[in-house]
Amino acid sequence: MSYRHPAREQIRIEHVLTALGNPVRLSAVRVLDGGGTHNCGTVLTAIGVTAKSTMTHHWRVLRDSGVIHQQPSGRENLLHLRREDLDARYPGLLDAVLSGAREDERHAPAE
Repeated sequence: MSYRHPAREQIRIEHVLTALGNPVRLSAVRVLDGGGTHNCGTVLTAIGVTAKSTMTHHWRVLRDSGVIHQQPSGRENLLHLRREDLDARYPGLLDAVLSGAREDERHAPAE
């Protein structure tokens, strides 16, 4: 199995913003922004999602929008953030979104 990923020049801002506009997907991107390649299970654990099936749709949205690269590896999928492509297409966008997410988290009321 292999996945389709848009080429850098096919990445569209409206798709990127839609992908990053969901809190679960944004949390996953924040984990991937730490660099390197992660398996899906590691990301799920880091963001507190227990069911792999819950993320199937989210991975597809992130992949189809050009935010992540997803590659099958045995029974797992390996993920990495397409930061270089996103920074080339929309300089500063990812940094601004992730910085805003950190700021929102800092000012969120305690539960």
